[in-house]
Amino acid sequence: MMGTVLITGITGQDGSYLAEQLICKNYKVIGTVRNKHQDRLSLPVSLIESVEFVEWDLNDSKKLSEILSFYRPEEFYNFAAYSSGSGMYSDAVKIGEVNGLAVARILESIRQANFTIRFCQASSREIFGEALETPQNELTPCNPRSPYGAAKLYADSMIKIYRKHYGLFVCSAILFNHESPRRKHEFVTRKITYTASKIKLGLEKVLFLGNLDSQRDWGFAGDYVHAMWLMLQQSNATDYVIASGNSYSVRQFCEYTFNYLGLDYRDYVIEDPTVFRPIEPYVLVGNPSKAKINLGWEPMVGLEELIRMMVDEDMRSLVNDH
Repeated sequence: MMGTVLITGITGQDGSYLAEQLICKNYKVIGTVRNKHQDRLSLPVSLIESVEFVEWDLNDSKKLSEILSFYRPEEFYNFAAYSSGSGMYSDAVKIGEVNGLAVARILESIRQANFTIRFCQASSREIFGEALETPQNELTPCNPRSPYGAAKLYADSMIKIYRKHYGLFVCSAILFNHESPRRKHEFVTRKITYTASKIKLGLEKVLFLGNLDSQRDWGFAGDYVHAMWLMLQQSNATDYVIASGNSYSVRQFCEYTFNYLGLDYRDYVIEDPTVFRPIEPYVLVGNPSKAKINLGWEPMVGLEELIRMMVDEDMRSLVNDH
């Protein structure tokens, strides 16, 4: 047994991929959920019997301290957060509590219950917001443009404070866009692959999107959570940008997706002016050089392979449903 690991947000895309990887490494995986009987069913069937679930509310510091004292995990990964996609502006106060203040509560619980725990926070490229330079690295000035980005930046700042002032082994993984067949449908990548699959099957006729020339740095979620595990295996704690280092437009994502299905995206994709965003002055693309040098990490799945994975899963689920 490698040891015990605690994962919050285990039923989400990132948490489930990390749980799979750590179970294969012979870790004991503890996953926090709000409702053990309901939330556990959100995990892939292969994981349900391999994870021990414990109920925890993000606002309950006392309960977390009890969990840490009882299970004594060596590693702790935090994926619990308000979603970034379309929810970045939905409830500024709640986003601040969950994505920001809750992380401070976690850090304090670690300090009080077991300061030897190694902690990794799933941060976000949204801390750069309206970026002041491109590509972005660990030293790029932060300029968040949304409550989501601001809350993530607060969490990162607290991690730096607890690392420097209290000597905890805590770090932030500044994750750029990372997708998978488990990504929720409100994210543009899954919207594209799912709707394109429906068009292929005759279930939809068109796909409405915003600015097709917007550019993003996309990678595979499984690769990115592996980087987070590597971060906690090092001698020293520090923060890392985790990204592919490549920039693609939404148009290219559409082109690859529809081409894989034997279709021409230009026949089906319509730009919707109501959700049209102007092009950012600086492209949000990460520089993962530090992770490559220090961790020996590189993404294994490229964009076209990622799209094929997502489309294959969408086609499978749609065919089964119909």
